[in-house]
Amino acid sequence: MRLDKYLKVSRLIKRRTVANEACDADKVLVNGKPARASYDVKINDIIEIQMGKTPLKVRVLKIVDVVGKEGSADLYEAI
Repeated sequence: MRLDKYLKVSRLIKRRTVANEACDADKVLVNGKPARASYDVKINDIIEIQMGKTPLKVRVLKIVDVVGKEGSADLYEAI
């Protein structure tokens, strides 16, 4: 799954266009490297989002195309 879509599905970023813009601005790192929106997310990847006051760092646990609001937190764990 593409990085921008994963960020939207997991509700780490609310909209896919915002996720795409954050990737273009190098505000999203995967495994310590700036990642493009087209990056193919894999299980156990470490995603760092540097937007807002506090950076967010998570590990990918699951990859699914559709998930409800209450199940979105099960896709990752905060580090």
